Amino acid sequence: MTYLITGGAGFIGSHLAEVLIKKGTPVILIDDLSTGCADNLRHIKGHPLLECHFDTIFDKHLLAELVDRSDVVVHLAAAVGVRLIIEKPVQTIETNITGTEMVLHAASKKKKRVFLASTSEVYGKNNNHVFREDDDLVLGSTAKSRWGYAASKAVDEFLALAYWRERKLPVTIGRFFNTVGPRQTGRYGMVLPTFVMQALTNQPITVFGSGKQSRCFGYVGEVIEAMLRLMQTPESVGQVINIGNDQEITMEKLACLVKERVGSASPIQYVPYETAYESGFEDMFRRVPSLERLERLTGFRPTMNIAEIIDRVAMDLSESSLPQVAVAAIG
Repeated sequence: MTYLITGGAGFIGSHLAEVLIKKGTPVILIDDLSTGCADNLRHIKGHPLLECHFDTIFDKHLLAELVDRSDVVVHLAAAVGVRLIIEKPVQTIETNITGTEMVLHAASKKKKRVFLASTSEVYGKNNNHVFREDDDLVLGSTAKSRWGYAASKAVDEFLALAYWRERKLPVTIGRFFNTVGPRQTGRYGMVLPTFVMQALTNQPITVFGSGKQSRCFGYVGEVIEAMLRLMQTPESVGQVINIGNDQEITMEKLACLVKERVGSASPIQYVPYETAYESGFEDMFRRVPSLERLERLTGFRPTMNIAEIIDRVAMDLSESSLPQVAVAAIG
């Protein structure tokens, strides 16, 4: 079985490629490096089972060729990060919708198995205590560019399910909640690597808003395990499945825990959303997944606690980005 990973030099894509190659599985990657990084592939660079194409999925002929040569298509290529979404809304919407349509169209010609990465952002301002896959999506005004990302990924889901119903394309949709771990960058607003890097350098840890908003953080290795199990489960075809951890923590508690685990002298600084992003920025207060469907289909659910995740992220950042900085008190 050969896997094609779009966005394969990204955070999740590079981890997936590494796991597959360790299992002896051939991998083809395509990534335009707009948000991915070739250095993410240093662990597997030159491996005989790896084939890399640093090009765009908008190259229709190249995409068709790579899809034809693969057995499974994992579509991860997308605009990522709140900051990028706010700053480049046209790129966000075009990449997500047009790119996904091209991948699905190419895969449908020969009924290739597809895994489509979606996001918990599609739940929008839904205020349910726990988010279940069949819940209504509650998006904000089209005047708020922040919701363009959620809307574009929702369209991706509708399109993928339409390909399944009408053209029998075997597709599974994974709705990722906050996925974190080594190699993730804070460049586009990812909160955990940002907090850890600030703590390692004794800079203020910047908490946006009140800090009372909460998230659940899933370790990338466990997320990859969930993805692979779903791709090997026929019953997941035509379904949307939450993927993440359901252990909830507020942003201010996360900042305090990062400071404690790293042994940092960083102060915690609260920054209004209007200063961090744009006037009238809207955020979700809570985002907790139901993992019942994932566990029922695969027998698996992510469980790594946030303290251990912080330790792993801090060790990775201290080794790769801060060679002169010693991590004072990891663990």
